[in-house]
Amino acid sequence: MSKVIFITGASSGIGKAIGEYLLDKGYIVYGTSRNPEKVLNSRIPLLALDVRNATSIHKAVSELIAKENRIDVLINNAGVGITGPLEEIPSDEIKNNFETNLFGPIEAMKAVLPQMRQQKSGLIINITSIAGYMGLPFRGVYSASKGALELITEAMNMEVQSFGIRITNVAPGDFATNIAAGRYHAPVMEGSAYEKTYGMTLAMMNEHVDSGSDPKQMAEVVLKIINAKKPKIHYKVGAFMQKFSIVLKRILPDTVYERLLMKHYKL
Repeated sequence: MSKVIFITGASSGIGKAIGEYLLDKGYIVYGTSRNPEKVLNSRIPLLALDVRNATSIHKAVSELIAKENRIDVLINNAGVGITGPLEEIPSDEIKNNFETNLFGPIEAMKAVLPQMRQQKSGLIINITSIAGYMGLPFRGVYSASKGALELITEAMNMEVQSFGIRITNVAPGDFATNIAAGRYHAPVMEGSAYEKTYGMTLAMMNEHVDSGSDPKQMAEVVLKIINAKKPKIHYKVGAFMQKFSIVLKRILPDTVYERLLMKHYKL
């Protein structure tokens, strides 16, 4: 029997790449979008879901269960980027980022767990970020929201294993998607104390995304996790140096690692 896969944020980018790849492998795949009617020519059936709205999340999950009578895999992919000096990012934008990148995925997990517990099986894959392993300049809010989801994954995986459920996460590096267009950019303000440093860093971040890896790599890792008998808790996908930066953070003194980051960002 084909497994039923539920992917939040599957109308574009990594979510779409994962969904289409799994569809081609014979899985039953459903995605979500805030406005499915505006997504043209989607190969994946899309349910209406706003990850910032708990009612919307539970409604979509109930709709899927009514259609398929089960949910085998939840992929918490919906997320949003945010950049800027912390001092200059509006508090509402910080809250919106956490609603999307942390509280939304938590609510989605809460919504599917009763069904998975009834099935005595299930897998949840949280898409986090390599940025969640370190505090990056002008990306502190994003790093914090994704880092928090990494820790939530660790905790919840221990809580649900006795029900036959596993929770893991995949941390991507830079991939060639439209995330830069969708994220919140604090404006580079003329006369700001951060005008020069933030301006240079923002240009560098956009360049990294534009020259990023093929999202198919993420899809291939997700398939590997779905087929694993005992999935690991953490997976990292990206360029060698992006993944190696996590190793360096673990082994180097804090101040040395900080100097490396500041040199990289020309701060």
